[in-house]
Amino acid sequence: MSEKFRSSSFKDPLNPDEVEFNDKGVTFRSRKLIGGTDNFVFYSDISGVELDNGLFFSTIRVIPRARPEIIIRNFSKGDARRIKELILENVPNHRPDVFR
Repeated sequence: MSEKFRSSSFKDPLNPDEVEFNDKGVTFRSRKLIGGTDNFVFYSDISGVELDNGLFFSTIRVIPRARPEIIIRNFSKGDARRIKELILENVPNHRPDVFR
């Protein structure tokens, strides 16, 4: 599985946030005018996903275990729902604990 999503260029045309899925986890790229951050999180380390829906765009909050939450902004509502769906589909399959 390898899917990639990019935030809307309407709100920030120069610095779109990105979410990229692979077999083991998710990479979150938050861009700024100078620099930015790349966060890779294994599916087994994700404890929750929240969506904050605005009028046109959504903010995605990913809550990893033992790390600060990751916030990515300005995704279309459809892309945000799909990102949440893909994360939640993969989290139970990779959890090492007994709650399967």
